[in-house]
Amino acid sequence: MRSKALLIAFVLAAAAVADVAPEETGGSAVTPERWGAHAFWASDMLLRRSALFDADSATMLGSVYGGQDLSPVLPLGSAARRELYVASTYYSRRTHGERTDAFVIYDARTLAPVGEVVLPPKKAANGNGVALAALLDDGRFAVVFNQTPASSVSVVDVEERRFVSEIATGGCALVYPAGPRRFGMLCLDGSALAITLAADGSEASRSGSAKFFDAASDPITEKGVRLAPDGGRWLFASFDGMAHEVDFAAQPAPVAKPAWPLVTDSERADGWRIGGHQHLAMHAASGRLYSLMHQGGADTHKQAGTQLWLYDLAQHARERTIEVPNLAASALRDLMELPAGGVLDWLLHAAVPNPGATNILVTPDAEPLLLLSTHEAPVIAVLDARSGELLREVAEPGIAIGLLVAP
Repeated sequence: MRSKALLIAFVLAAAAVADVAPEETGGSAVTPERWGAHAFWASDMLLRRSALFDADSATMLGSVYGGQDLSPVLPLGSAARRELYVASTYYSRRTHGERTDAFVIYDARTLAPVGEVVLPPKKAANGNGVALAALLDDGRFAVVFNQTPASSVSVVDVEERRFVSEIATGGCALVYPAGPRRFGMLCLDGSALAITLAADGSEASRSGSAKFFDAASDPITEKGVRLAPDGGRWLFASFDGMAHEVDFAAQPAPVAKPAWPLVTDSERADGWRIGGHQHLAMHAASGRLYSLMHQGGADTHKQAGTQLWLYDLAQHARERTIEVPNLAASALRDLMELPAGGVLDWLLHAAVPNPGATNILVTPDAEPLLLLSTHEAPVIAVLDARSGELLREVAEPGIAIGLLVAP
């Protein structure tokens, strides 16, 4: 009912807008020499693109195409080569016909495609976009997760621009960078797998951890966050609100630390649990973890979050609760061309149901911003990550925002 009410409100608002100036099309632009500390990507599953935005000016800097599958674009980047990489799927008849999977290379300044590596037509397209591809820490090799439904990984040499090999990974999925030539995976038996590549990109070794979660009684989501810009420590949340830290870089095998609760027993009894499609964000420099939370029953972990809970990771303690702003009301205000902060804006925010947020991102700099989006409204909120104060909004960033990514 809430989604129908929002849809009707958007239709009525669109009908009320008149004399819209036609958009000028064509032409191209060059992105700034440096994007800035608060640049971010926002993927769009319907437009099949990932757009680059500046959160300080709330403007779009450019975009890259993601192919014809419905998986959100996951742009990877090499600062040394000033390149971006996107794993894409194409069909000869657009929606059907012969399939081609490609690792497309873009110039990071012009965002123009400058090369590609053809991959086995097996790339996973599971609709969430998290950990489907990764550039390993030495910048030489990228890995792309395949699912046919058999699972494997395609290895790409980005320096020589060639496909290296396919590595079978039966029972383990997704790719999490964990060192110069190492990546981790999550396995259906509740363990973790780490694979190390040789100098030529072939598999050098693999090792598995002990079981650290129960995939039947309390599975973890794949939407983990890296606890440092390098190294192999990742944190994942379970459906029932337990935080699991895994070090994929540990030797001789990955190691999981004891789990700790994101919610207290009383909060769990009240139905508080993780929520959203990209529900965790990490600010590594300050050791602060952000989690989208909502009140709901079992298996509602994808329901949008109504609050953001901020944790001190070292203490495993919650520091602050941030209310999620009403993004649907803001989108309607922009569509109706109403001024922000006016009486009509206040009435919209009071009358329109708050859909919450499905995606969050924290910029990695010393003065971090917190970005929030929802599938139900075309707007991205920009907050001060420390205080939770709403600073500004990015209006009309797309149609169906799927994933927020820091460059």
